[in-house]
Amino acid sequence: MFGAEDTIVAIASPTTPAIRGIVRLSGHDVLSILRTVDVALPSSKRPQVMETSIDLGEPLGAMETSVMLWPTHHSYTGQPSAEIHSHGCLPILQAIVNRLTGAGARAARPGEFTLRAFLAGRLDLTQAEAVLGVIEAEQRGSLDHALRQLAGNLSRPLEQMRSDLLNLLADVEAGLDFVDEDIQFIEDSVLRERLLATNEIIKQTRERLRTRASSSAEPIIALRGNPNAGKSHLVNALSNQQAAIVADVAGTTRDTVSVQTLIANRLVQLIDTAGIEQAAEDDAISAASQDHANQASRSADVRLWCVDASKSGLAAERHRLAPYANEGKRSVFDLWVATKTDLVTNPIKQPNTDDWVYTSAVSGEGIEELKQRIDQCLTQSDHEETGSVIGTAARCSQSLGLAEQAIVSAMELVDMGDGHEFIAAELRIAVESLGEVTGAVYTDDILDRVFGRFCIGK
Repeated sequence: MFGAEDTIVAIASPTTPAIRGIVRLSGHDVLSILRTVDVALPSSKRPQVMETSIDLGEPLGAMETSVMLWPTHHSYTGQPSAEIHSHGCLPILQAIVNRLTGAGARAARPGEFTLRAFLAGRLDLTQAEAVLGVIEAEQRGSLDHALRQLAGNLSRPLEQMRSDLLNLLADVEAGLDFVDEDIQFIEDSVLRERLLATNEIIKQTRERLRTRASSSAEPIIALRGNPNAGKSHLVNALSNQQAAIVADVAGTTRDTVSVQTLIANRLVQLIDTAGIEQAAEDDAISAASQDHANQASRSADVRLWCVDASKSGLAAERHRLAPYANEGKRSVFDLWVATKTDLVTNPIKQPNTDDWVYTSAVSGEGIEELKQRIDQCLTQSDHEETGSVIGTAARCSQSLGLAEQAIVSAMELVDMGDGHEFIAAELRIAVESLGEVTGAVYTDDILDRVFGRFCIGK
């Protein structure tokens, strides 16, 4: 799969028309290949930028280029490397690639430059996947997640867990070496306590990755509340479009209505849901509406609990809706929204809490404040997420699951008083599984899955 000794070349910039384009070259023969195509190279071994030309043959002739050169292993790939910056015209960039392959380079496979960075120890696997996350990011939040992962926010805790287990394994195996002398290097109570602590960290990491993998690229904002509580009108006000049907008749919304919109320069998905009510046993449509509303609530990043301020006491209505808000409680932000304040004649008796927002979809009162509160929730969610991309979450799931199973088995063996040789075997499985996540332990199959998702030139 690797062919790591070959010198590889590929277009590294987008293939759409642009002022400038980039051709990337990496391998031990970079310098000799560049000399073959008449690039004047300095004798210095330090990285540098040169204004030069490259001979593309007829009919293009000599093409003026800038060459960024890393003549030694101090580069992204850990090999001599170069980037040729030229006109962003695709035929010219392809002509440069053809000229370099004719001089001895090989066309790079998808992800091969980052693969070489991994093999050289420049990146671990989670950081390599973060490179892909940066390339594919379409929103600031996705970019931030990928950049934090590239900085090591996922690999560092995983390596710490693996290191802790290796130390624990060393203590257990040291005791096996002195079993005849009846020397106990670690007591079972301490062993179990350390296993439990590591397992809790693994479970938390799996949950964060699972949440990131199962969520959509866009945060979901679900609107909940009683029938005719002003949810649809609020969706239209937040999105500044007539996305949902608005009527005075309760129960107008029977199915979920989803609309994309920008809130504080962040692309989100607003979901209008059917009003909360007990469906009659013979009313299949109402039952399906409630089921869809509950699904939207479970998948939401932020839920807006809407209460008609013109009809009922806010505190009493919140108390009535609380069981629905607390059902299957998980990591989700809840905001309580008083709607239809334009219909209130007497001053609203405000509950003694600061998590209410008072709005009118007609007058626009409170709409900007509500957007700010939503953005604050999503920003806090971004900071709590320690950095992962969806591809990493999918790849890590099985390995972290195997590590967790092995640690649970080890704890059960401790509880049963079984021999430490069986516990050591489970610890080895856990250590190897965690190593697969970061690439401390890898197979060709793992690398194929990771780097096969890259585009050529990266």
